[in-house]
This record gives sequence, C-alpha cells and structure tokens, in this order.
Amino acid sequence: MRNESLAFAIALCLPAAGLAQGFAGLGTDAEGFAIPRPNPRFDFPQDHGAHPDYRIEWWYLTATLKDAEGNDYGVQWTLFRSATAPGEQDGWESPQIWMGHAGLTTARAHFSAERFARGGIGQAGVATEPFRAHIDDWHMTSHAGPDEDALDRLEVFARGEAFSYSLEFTAQGPLVSQGAQGYSVKSNDGQASYYYSQPFYQVAGILELPDGPVAVTGDGWLDREWSSQPLSEDQDGWDWVSLAFDDGHRMMGFQLRGREIFTAGTWITPDGEATPLPDGAVRFKARAHAQVAGRRVPVSWQIEWPEGNVSITTEPLNPQAWMDLSVSYWEGPLRFSGSHSGRGYLEMTGY
Repeated sequence: MRNESLAFAIALCLPAAGLAQGFAGLGTDAEGFAIPRPNPRFDFPQDHGAHPDYRIEWWYLTATLKDAEGNDYGVQWTLFRSATAPGEQDGWESPQIWMGHAGLTTARAHFSAERFARGGIGQAGVATEPFRAHIDDWHMTSHAGPDEDALDRLEVFARGEAFSYSLEFTAQGPLVSQGAQGYSVKSNDGQASYYYSQPFYQVAGILELPDGPVAVTGDGWLDREWSSQPLSEDQDGWDWVSLAFDDGHRMMGFQLRGREIFTAGTWITPDGEATPLPDGAVRFKARAHAQVAGRRVPVSWQIEWPEGNVSITTEPLNPQAWMDLSVSYWEGPLRFSGSHSGRGYLEMTGY
C-alpha cells in the first residue's frame, strides 16, 4: 500500500464529488485506465519507472535512523503520480500530475514539505536507465553497478523550510513482491494494485536540522505501487506498518477501514522469502490515542499475527508526527516490543 502507501495526488484530479469515494478519491471508478490483473510479471528496470496508463502511482521511501549519541530520527521521501487521462504528452497538455512529500521526525519535532509539478515539462518524472525519480531538486538517484538492480544503491535528497536530508541507501537483500506475486488485493470487492518493496536497505547520511547537521545511520524501506482504483468506495482510511525485526525478519501489514475491516500483510525472512498474509491473518488493535492537529489519533498499536507467533506493541518516536499538507495524515517512525523487538514506520490516513 504505501504501503497503500498514499496516492494523494489523485485528489488533485477528481471532482469534489469523487472525494467521497474512498479516502482521497481512491475508490473512484477507473473507467478508461488500465486495471491490475492477477499473476503479474514485473520487468526491471522498466517497472521501476512510471506507468502512465494507470491512474495512480508512487515511489515511497522511509528510514529509521540514529546519530552517534543514540538519538532516534525518521525520514520519509515520496513521489506521487496521478493522471487525469491515460498516457503521456509533452508540454503543458500532459495529463500527468506529480506531487512530492518529504518528512523528518525527531523525538521533539516533526517537519514536512510538499512539491507539485505538471508532467511533460521536465519539472518532475522518473527515468529508468539510469534510474532517477525527481521533482524540482528533490531526487532519488541510482548509483547501482552494472550487475545490480537499479534500486540497490540510491542517493536521496529533499528539503523543506526548516530541514533537509541527503542519504545513501544500500540494499542488503532482494526485492520482495507483496500480495500474490505482486498483485495486492485491497478489499473483498477485488480492488487491487501492483506492489513490490525493497525492505533491506542500510542507510547513512546527513540530516540538516535547525540546530545544525547530524550524521546518521540506520535501516530503510522502499515501496513501489501502482493502480487505477485501489480502494472500495466505502474505505475511508488505512493503518499501515513496515517493521524491521532485530532478528533480521521484516513484516508489512495494513488494515483498510470501511464497512468492514480488510487486512493484508507479508512476512519476509532475512534472505527475502515472502509469505503473504491474507485478510484476517494480521490483527490491529489501538492501544493509546493522542490529540494530534485537533483530532484523536491512535498512536500506539498492538499488532498480532497469531499463526506466526507475532504479538507486538508499537510506540511512536513522536506522537505528533502529523503531515500537515494538502491532504493530511500521520506518519512517523516507531519502536516495537513484545514477542519480537525492532523498529519500523507507521502511516495512518482518514483520521
């Protein structure tokens, strides 16, 4: 997802009535656009690039970081593409709209920034050979060698009014397909996306904060996802986690909230073997709430996968990690404990 990881850019392309159809209009009818089908066959590096015949798409990167004194930080970098019509054209007639989101979280502060661009004029886009995703001067640029996947080595930069970061992401494991070999179902009505991840990054670089630069290291996670109608019209938000276990395992899980709760996830071994977790296998229970941006938001969760003997409780680095942007949401780093321990990222929409 962004794990439904956030195709908020679609909100820019829909009439006001469409926004009632799923969170940020993601349940709106996709007539005229390509629709994901089961049994996809990803083709890299081409599929690292844009898919303009699909309505929505994103390149979503997070990192949980530490400095030399043991202080924790979190970073998010996301590029969204949404389309008013299938296909691409040069110049201002392009139907493709781009949006960038960047976030940086500390224990005491949360920073966010946003960029917008029109396709077809060079201000934003994604190239595949060599790989580069950008909007203005924000970029995710590959430095992979000839025998590596294009996403194996990335240089990432973004900045906002009071922060910036420059980080190197180096993959220590393979790409992982989410759902059924990359076909990720989002509802009992059958809405779905194409979805794969790189959950095995080691990260190093510099955060620029109001008090000065900070050198950091840590772990990172990248999600790639595209679709044309990933939600049902009644699904008005989601809760999504990416989890890096101290023993080397990884886990992705989400619940979509609507008339019914729909869940999915993936259990990933240290060598990249993925086990899909179908609807109902992963359980989310809010443990604590906070007042955030004038609303009540669940910031601590109990997450269980009984079949895998996983039962953990998450705690946010900063409960006030609110992305106060054109479409607002909560997103920030977390720690977890219980049957397993580790760090991860939490994203929550629709509150």
